[in-house]
Amino acid sequence: MYDRAHMPFRVVDHPLVEVLVSQLRDKSTEPAHFRVAAGKLAELVIVEATRNLATEPIVIETPLSRCTGARFVRGLAVVPVLRAGLSMLDPALRLFSDVSVGYIGLERSHATAIASSYYCNLPNLHDRDTLLVDPMLATGGSASQAVSLLKGNGASKVVLASIVAAQAGVDRIGQDHPDVEVVAAALDPNLNAQKYIVPGLGDFGDRLYGTL
Repeated sequence: MYDRAHMPFRVVDHPLVEVLVSQLRDKSTEPAHFRVAAGKLAELVIVEATRNLATEPIVIETPLSRCTGARFVRGLAVVPVLRAGLSMLDPALRLFSDVSVGYIGLERSHATAIASSYYCNLPNLHDRDTLLVDPMLATGGSASQAVSLLKGNGASKVVLASIVAAQAGVDRIGQDHPDVEVVAAALDPNLNAQKYIVPGLGDFGDRLYGTL
């Protein structure tokens, strides 16, 4: 049974995150500035979302002495949900070197708010931790479908990283995939009649690519 109190969900707690989220919410922010703020914010969210990646000790030689360092036990697979999720891919690639990339295309009907899959291209997920990136977690339907696709292709540990999450979306993931942790920069309380997050920031993809 889904228990909201014990749902693995975290909001990134940092003053810079609050400032960047505010810039994205502001309707006067132009696409060029929106993209810069979104990229910075994605890096902060991804760092938090990968906090629990397993490492193992290694011995390294510094210019002065030998010491113990660390390396990741497993590689990382990053899977953006098209198209808005692409905004979070480059930040992930800047942060991690051993990365495999997959893509999931889900298109949400504006009339029904139900998503249909039009593309899925995934790497081998069996020996990697999987980071699903989707900036807006609204109803949670698309994200839940994406997680199901990842699990069906061998993913054993999935973390979902978002910019803004609605409580309804967090609850949906908790009900459908209680083993999946959700990390977001902000948690908003409501959805409007068109299933957009309120207060939210509008359509992330449109604002990112200037297709309003």
